Amino acid sequence: MKFIVTTGKAITILAWCMMGYNLVMPFNGEISLILNTLLLLTLVMHGIQTLIFHRLFKTLLPLNHSDYLNVFAFGVFSLLAYRREVIEKS
Repeated sequence: MKFIVTTGKAITILAWCMMGYNLVMPFNGEISLILNTLLLLTLVMHGIQTLIFHRLFKTLLPLNHSDYLNVFAFGVFSLLAYRREVIEKS
């Protein structure tokens, strides 16, 4: 499971880098529009996942701002890691 989470985080970093690069130096053609749409969708989905994280884990774990940034950046892969932490704790 740890391998899946780590690999997922690495792929997520690559995706964030591609979408960010596209904002600074847009790619040619329709790929730019697709990446901008994907960026918007990613921001919305990761925002929702951060809200879910706050609701589910605020009573189970002591959370700080870096935890929320971690979930916002890596989405479900961070949620899986925090879920494992809660299971190991109980």
